[in-house]
Amino acid sequence: MSNLIVVATITAKEGQREVVRAALEAVVPPSRAESGCLRYELHVDNTNADRFVMLEEWTGAEALAAHEKTAHFRELVVAVVGKATLQIDKLTKLA
Repeated sequence: MSNLIVVATITAKEGQREVVRAALEAVVPPSRAESGCLRYELHVDNTNADRFVMLEEWTGAEALAAHEKTAHFRELVVAVVGKATLQIDKLTKLA
């Protein structure tokens, strides 16, 4: 079975950049420590400082589902709700 790749694009609403960034930065270390996490990287768009991209790689859908139940992930959701828009893309590597 292939690893699951997640590309999460989070765009902070006006005036919310620092709050959103802090919440995203806080979730990185505990997420990386999860057993099913192979990669968890936070990036900022070079042309739009309000746009963040989280590149994630999980051992599979079960690992991602477990991540979404953790306290640190739930805290992230609460911290950014209403302060950012979110797009999640789940990918499978072909080559």
